[in-house]
Amino acid sequence: MIALGCDKAGHALKERVKVYLTEHNLAYTDMGFDEGAEGDYPEIAHKTACAVASGEAEKGLLFCGTGIGVSIVANKVKGIRCAVCSEAYSAVMSREHNDCNMLALGARVIGEGLAVTIIDAWLNADFAGERHLRRVEQIKRIDEER
Repeated sequence: MIALGCDKAGHALKERVKVYLTEHNLAYTDMGFDEGAEGDYPEIAHKTACAVASGEAEKGLLFCGTGIGVSIVANKVKGIRCAVCSEAYSAVMSREHNDCNMLALGARVIGEGLAVTIIDAWLNADFAGERHLRRVEQIKRIDEER
């Protein structure tokens, strides 16, 4: 299950990504922002990140104008490693090297086609383990100190 969340700026991109996920038979849950509704990105990003951290969802995708705001909020949630990516290589590396469980994208930064390419690359990349495992474990220990 993939948790999706957005603010007003990211709504159209989230809707496009839902089409992609449906076409690829990937289960998702929409944590919010609905067009015309009121709501700020911190509450939606927090709700979405908590779904991933609790295990309700395996991964999460967040959308706002730049991807920055939602990623900052998501990374405040214990157990979340969220990367903002504007191209596929960084998205793949975030999975392979950092075992990121959330991805944030900026709807005002990238187009829908590129966003789908990035998400496809991210969803199909796996954590490489080995030498990267030591570093991810260090990140987890720092997270536990909060």
